Amino acid sequence: MNTLSNSLRSLLNAPYFTSLVTVFLLLLMFGIGSLTYTGFFSLQVVFNLLIDNAFLLVIAIGMSFVILAGGIDLSVGSVMALTTMLAAFLLHSWHWPAWAVIALVLLVGTVFGAIMGGMIHYFKLQAFIVTLGGMFLARGLCYLISINSITIEDPVFLMMSQSQLTVLGGFISPSVVVALLMLALAIFIAHYTAFGRTVYAIGGNEQSALMMGLPVGRAKVLIYAFSGFCAALAGVLFAFYMLSGYALHAQGAELDAIAAVVIGGTLLTGGIGYVAGALSGVLVLGTIQTLIAFDGTLSSWWTKIVIGALLLIFCLVQRLMALGATGRSA
Repeated sequence: MNTLSNSLRSLLNAPYFTSLVTVFLLLLMFGIGSLTYTGFFSLQVVFNLLIDNAFLLVIAIGMSFVILAGGIDLSVGSVMALTTMLAAFLLHSWHWPAWAVIALVLLVGTVFGAIMGGMIHYFKLQAFIVTLGGMFLARGLCYLISINSITIEDPVFLMMSQSQLTVLGGFISPSVVVALLMLALAIFIAHYTAFGRTVYAIGGNEQSALMMGLPVGRAKVLIYAFSGFCAALAGVLFAFYMLSGYALHAQGAELDAIAAVVIGGTLLTGGIGYVAGALSGVLVLGTIQTLIAFDGTLSSWWTKIVIGALLLIFCLVQRLMALGATGRSA
C-alpha cells in the first residue's frame, strides 16, 4: 500500500505529470466524440483542428518561453491584430510586395517585444503592467491605421489562403506547415541550446541564474522579442486565414494562448514545462470547439465555460505539484 502511495505521489510530483494528463484528456475527448458523432473519427478532423488553430499554436509557442521564464505577455493578441492591419494597409494602399510586407511586420513584432523585454529587465518593471501597456498601445495603433476592416486581395496571400497540401489522404494548409516548423524549431531552442537552458534557469530562480553568471538581461529581451515575433507571425497566418486586417481581430487571443500553455503542462510560476505541450494544449482547446460544433445544440459560450473549468483544474493540479515539491525539499 505504501509502495502504491509513494508511486502515485512520485507521479503527481513529476514535471511531466500535467503534460500526460493533457494528452490523456485529448485522447479521451476525441474518443468520446468519435463514439458520439458520425464522421468525428477521421484524420481530416485532426487536420482541421490544425488548420483552424495554426495561428494560436504559433502564439502559444512564444508564450511558452515567456511563462517558462516566469513572465507573462498580454500584448500578443493586439500585436497579432496590428500585424493584420499593417499588412492589409501596406498591401491595399501602398501596394507593397507581399514578402516585403511580411518581413516588415515580423520585424515590427520582434522589436515591439524586445522593447517590452528591455523595460521589464532593465527598469525592474512588472511584466504584467508592461505587456498590458503594450496590449493597449498595439490595439490603439490598429485604430490609428483604420477603424474599418481592410480586405486583402494580394495574389500571394490569396495563394497561401486557398492552397491545400495533400497529406495521408487528407489536406492541410501552408499555415499548418509553418506552425509545425516553428514548433520543431522552438523545441530545439528550448531543450538543446544554451539560451533554452537559460530560460529554464530564469524561471526556476532568477537570482540563482544571475549568480551562476548567466546572461539574464539579454535572455529576457530575447524571450519577449521571440514572443513578439511569434505574435507577428501568427498575425500573418491569421491574415492568410481571414484575408483581412481588422482592429478587432484576435480579441482574447492572449488569454487563449495562456490557457493552451498552462493546459499543455507549463507551470505559471515558470521553470517547469515543455514547449511541445503548447501543441497538446491548442489541440485540447480546438477539440472542445469541434465537439460543440458537432453537437449543434450548444451555445458557443460553452467553449469558454469548459476551457475556464479546465484551466482552474490545471492550476489546482499545479498548486498540488508545488506543495508536493515543497514537502520533499522540507
